[in-house]
Amino acid sequence: MVVRYRIDGGGLTDALGYLVGTDDDGCTVRTRQADVVIPLELVVAAKEVPPAPRPRPARGRD
Repeated sequence: MVVRYRIDGGGLTDALGYLVGTDDDGCTVRTRQADVVIPLELVVAAKEVPPAPRPRPARGRD
């Protein structure tokens, strides 16, 4: 899931991860670094995204 939301200074940022909670006031996205709690009034857009592809195994040199 990716959630785009407003930040101080008028800019936008994205939280990319797993949606782990919602309520009437906001949502929580579990990113690689931490859980991000986002108030709903700051959310601009949100959508499901596919999971990241698995890393390919390293190729050996011949």
